[in-house]
Amino acid sequence: MGNWPFKSRSCSGPLILRHVSWARGGRAAAMLLAVGLVVGLALLLWAWRCCLGSAGSWTAKAGPRQPWGLVLWHRLVLWVLGLAVDLQRQHLEQVSKDGQQSQERLLLELLEGAGAAAPDLATFRKHYPLAQPGSDGAEPPASPAPRPGSWALLWSCFAAGSLLQGPVLYLDVLGRAYPEALSPRGTARFSWARSCALPAAAWPLPTLYCTPEGAGTVPSRAVALYLQLLFALRERALRALEAGLASELYDALDILRASWEGLAQDLARGRLSAQLELPEGTRHQLEGLLVPDTARAAELRAECARGWDGIARRLWPRLQVVVAAEPSGEQLYGEALRASVCQGLPFYCPFYGAAGALLGMNLWPEQPDSRYLLCPGWAFCEFLPVGPGAEGPPEAVLLAELREGQEYELVLTAKAGPLRCRVGEVLKVAGFHNHCPMVGPVRRLSQTLSVRGEGVPEERFYRSLRRAVAMWPGARLVDYVCAESGLLGASSGACAPHYQVFVELRGVRDLSEAQRYKLDQCLQEDFPVYRTFRFKGSIGPVRLHLVAAGAFRELRDTASPPGPMARVLRERRPLHFIQSRVIS
Repeated sequence: MGNWPFKSRSCSGPLILRHVSWARGGRAAAMLLAVGLVVGLALLLWAWRCCLGSAGSWTAKAGPRQPWGLVLWHRLVLWVLGLAVDLQRQHLEQVSKDGQQSQERLLLELLEGAGAAAPDLATFRKHYPLAQPGSDGAEPPASPAPRPGSWALLWSCFAAGSLLQGPVLYLDVLGRAYPEALSPRGTARFSWARSCALPAAAWPLPTLYCTPEGAGTVPSRAVALYLQLLFALRERALRALEAGLASELYDALDILRASWEGLAQDLARGRLSAQLELPEGTRHQLEGLLVPDTARAAELRAECARGWDGIARRLWPRLQVVVAAEPSGEQLYGEALRASVCQGLPFYCPFYGAAGALLGMNLWPEQPDSRYLLCPGWAFCEFLPVGPGAEGPPEAVLLAELREGQEYELVLTAKAGPLRCRVGEVLKVAGFHNHCPMVGPVRRLSQTLSVRGEGVPEERFYRSLRRAVAMWPGARLVDYVCAESGLLGASSGACAPHYQVFVELRGVRDLSEAQRYKLDQCLQEDFPVYRTFRFKGSIGPVRLHLVAAGAFRELRDTASPPGPMARVLRERRPLHFIQSRVIS
């Protein structure tokens, strides 16, 4: 049901496009038919508003409706989006061939305030100074796309370079790789946002989701994930699990582990637990969507009693894919999901973004390692070479100058900002599609441990930590964070600067001092500079602390706004929170 109503007849590669028949009749005929499409789509959107209400609230109206009505509407919207897909793919294919020209057009737009008549790079760099990491304005303000109204939605689906170009292409890529993933109400969404819990993909296709919007906008993140899990459990025929971050899906399925009896009771009664703290209006609205389902509640109890490995596919037998972002710092959650509750399911991360800007798309969901085509028409980017061969003061290069295999620090320039902003994200060029790079995020510079300039990046620290945990019999790493001792102030004592590491483990209750010292030994073996400082005594030994079960989920619940997990804490408030959960 969920696949596109029509597909390209010729598809020798992921971006090879067919020319739609109306384009052959000439530009005038194309424009005439485009006007007809606009009028027809306007009528469709008018019907959408009348029948389903505003985008995202369709669930509240869908209950009394016959199932065929929902399916018919869903396929109709898919057909409309299918028309837009060909145009958007054609546009993306063209700009990926002329990436430098697209960047020059953006550069000229940025220089309008400087009175430049041509995309002059020297004038741009003089007008927009390069911000140093950590300076004011060093990260452009996040600017989430505004939620479009009916006419804006209609136009954006077809307009080149629009806010909805990424979501429309994402739906196409997902539907091609997993044909049933676009079934009506076939996707469960796990995410928390107080203002709007709908992802961008829901704007053109809200009937894709079985989780009501109100479930993601409640005041508490933990309650939001519980509610979204409850509505997901109602739909046995789910095809996809989707989350803004891997940690959100991880925490939602951890709630399943901890609260499955309460979830089963809510399913059987068709009512929400009185223990959930909810605004009265929200509770009334959500309970109006529930009906008692004792059979599904019994199935949930039986599957949870069998254990947790592979439970996602046992609860939802038709599940095809997990869609979740795994930025730096979220690797641990993706690994834990693949190893246990989501065993056997492919994972797909569709977008790459930084500092609130959407920068690239993953058009190859079948690849095990996510790679993203940098879309040159979406943001003006520069790149500072890092790593081997990048000694000396960094000199920014442009998109056309990138080299395969090289790592670069990303620099973005926002039209609203006065600076070229170093966002602290390091990318590696994995290859090229046409003339545009395919990149993968490597690390966040802000997540580097360094008390004497030794520079231990987060992804390499994680490898050392996993190696140490493997030396602790029976232990399994659940979560961790680090902090530099200087953040503790006088409470860190009079010893040399050192790392404070907080871990949550399963399988062990405590560790001996010799076992804790294994982490320091692994760091010395993996980082010669660190070993030198330890030998001199200018860096003290790692101090390792065990925290109570669930401490890190509570930490994420208190984060505002929610974002990728910080592995190196830079603020005292989260550090004091996790210190208060230390048990050993």
